[in-house]
Amino acid sequence: MKVLGGLVRPDEGEMQFEGQPVQIDSVRRSVELGIAFIHQELNPLDNLDIAGNVFLGREPSRWGLVDRAKMRDQAAGVLDQLGLKLSPDTPLSQLSLAQRQMVEIAKAISLQAKVLIMDEPTSSLTLSETERLIQVVRELRDRGVGIVYISHRLGEVRQLADRVVALRDGQNAGELARDEIDHERMVRLMVGRDLERMTLPVDRSEKPERLRVQGLRTERYPDREVSFSVAKGEIFCLAGLVGAGRSEVVQTIFGTDPAVGGTVSLDGIPLKLGSPKVAIDAGVGLVPEDRRGTGLLVDWTIRDNITLPTLGHYAKGGLVQGRRESEAAAEQSKSIGVKAPSTAVKAANLSGGNQQKVVLGKWLLAQPKVLILDEPTRGVDVGAKAEIYEIMRRLTDQGVSILMVSSDMEEVLGVSDRVGVMHEGTLTGILSRDECTEEGIMRLAVGAVNP
Repeated sequence: MKVLGGLVRPDEGEMQFEGQPVQIDSVRRSVELGIAFIHQELNPLDNLDIAGNVFLGREPSRWGLVDRAKMRDQAAGVLDQLGLKLSPDTPLSQLSLAQRQMVEIAKAISLQAKVLIMDEPTSSLTLSETERLIQVVRELRDRGVGIVYISHRLGEVRQLADRVVALRDGQNAGELARDEIDHERMVRLMVGRDLERMTLPVDRSEKPERLRVQGLRTERYPDREVSFSVAKGEIFCLAGLVGAGRSEVVQTIFGTDPAVGGTVSLDGIPLKLGSPKVAIDAGVGLVPEDRRGTGLLVDWTIRDNITLPTLGHYAKGGLVQGRRESEAAAEQSKSIGVKAPSTAVKAANLSGGNQQKVVLGKWLLAQPKVLILDEPTRGVDVGAKAEIYEIMRRLTDQGVSILMVSSDMEEVLGVSDRVGVMHEGTLTGILSRDECTEEGIMRLAVGAVNP
């Protein structure tokens, strides 16, 4: 898709657009042809407002100056089309990840493209936003726009696609016509084999408490207290709707967000809040939701990312011993199945699934007692998902406690030992594996308190 968008030049082969051979050697050429691209990893400008981002490089002008009023009106029309109730004057820095995703979609739609490429467009969206986007995609298709829709959410593909083409390891793996599209066939094409249902076995043995959170209050919800515990070798999931305060809780535990009140203890020892270094030294790791923004240094290599939290282990006399560092990174990379020619490859050049494995790998090398996973499989294909779940259970078998935040209902039901459901900063209930149902979780997620 980067070749079609003019970001990468092809090594060989040819492209045709409207029946004519074309060469796309720049982003500008791609746009001139009528190709618009929504990237999986967002690249908005935080210092501009919504209108400025939507019409970046295409600002309407009047007498040689940007016509702010016209740009604002046109941006408002596109936002209304998407059902996004935001002022075009809102700075990007004030928007959530989901809202920024919608702005990127608005930008692509405003181009009035002939071909629209959408790379994981719903990976950060709520259910209602996803439904609205699907409706917009159908409207664009009915107007004659050709849409390339890239997604690992196979339910969406089944809803939308007229045709499915699967890629595996950089090659065409097969194609399905409309009447052939179903979940099992798509999975088989993507991974080359049948996958068992994405579930992990539950361990019902009694285990000692590892992490205790008591009366924790976050900056987002300073008047709401959250209390729960996670046992040694347990997967405890925080579920709920977007904006419920789940990420804020785990970021406060890790120390990236300040705590307004409450305590956190690890193996009975109080943890000083407000310092990631203290959390890391105590044995806590965090795989954040935004892997490119806060989980990786994308311009660094796989090796440099994997060894970053444990760099001191490979130093002598204040100097890093490159050979030891490289050997450790290569071994870790191999053990978690990172697909790359070597650990000298930049993280920016990896797929979403392999980037996520690198983020996981750096914490596995640190041998944590508690691993916090915030949306661990967002934008990850089904094969990589299965591998990540296997890593998670391998960790719990070794006694590591996992605190997971997930909006993927199949994931919540399939891998959690217990589920705590949040609504507007409050923990409305904690469900055992046997009590977990989609209806039960959604009931708590909209504010009903568990009896």
